[in-house]
Amino acid sequence: MVTAVDAEKEAVLRGLGDQAAHFDVIAAGVGPASAAAGTAAALAFASAAAGANALAQGSAAPSEPDAAQASAASSRPGPLAGTGLTPAYTLVVSAGIGGGFPGRADVGSLVVADVMIAADLGSQTPDGFLSVDELGFGSSRVAADAVLAARLRHELQRAGLAVSGGTAVTVSTATGTAETAAELLRRVPDAAAEGMEGFGVATAAQQFGIPALELRAISNAVGPRDRDAWRIKDALDALQAASSILREVLTS
Repeated sequence: MVTAVDAEKEAVLRGLGDQAAHFDVIAAGVGPASAAAGTAAALAFASAAAGANALAQGSAAPSEPDAAQASAASSRPGPLAGTGLTPAYTLVVSAGIGGGFPGRADVGSLVVADVMIAADLGSQTPDGFLSVDELGFGSSRVAADAVLAARLRHELQRAGLAVSGGTAVTVSTATGTAETAAELLRRVPDAAAEGMEGFGVATAAQQFGIPALELRAISNAVGPRDRDAWRIKDALDALQAASSILREVLTS
């Protein structure tokens, strides 16, 4: 699980409680670049450590299930391609607090994203913004694991927590005006939450052939910047509550 800052990491760990031993939780830093770099470094280290451990046990050749996983991983672009290493994790979760789009994700609620989009990755033109997809230079979106996202939303609802789906937009500059919020909705009509790390985390996971989720606890409305209206403690409490049932959801 990847958070941006220690306060988010601590909320996740409090929620996990005695289940924390089954998760690795890191604070990778703020923004998509730090999130991607921190996630990739953790995944690479874990994969290398797993490979070294296998060699130390005299089992350099992967077992049949491991061989199949290695083949799948090697067919994807990224650090594992052609290495024969298998991912040390089965899931990466970007978790933290963020903004919610009014009418879609209320302050104090949760968003489990269906897709993570880098909403400002592209180019300004005289005719408006063009995404990196429209420019033909790559993709600005990573889909979440649909089955796990749906299961997590369902279990959060069963636990009495307010939760919604939709798209989580990742930005390098947090929205602070109504105009920018409206522009984001024009680009991403089903946007529910705004954060600064989800796409970076998901991209790193994708490079390793690992599915990803994004879990956002809403601390403020996306729009005009009003620090007095932010409810960071409520959002951290919601993140803690959601984390308390993660192991049961993700391993069932």
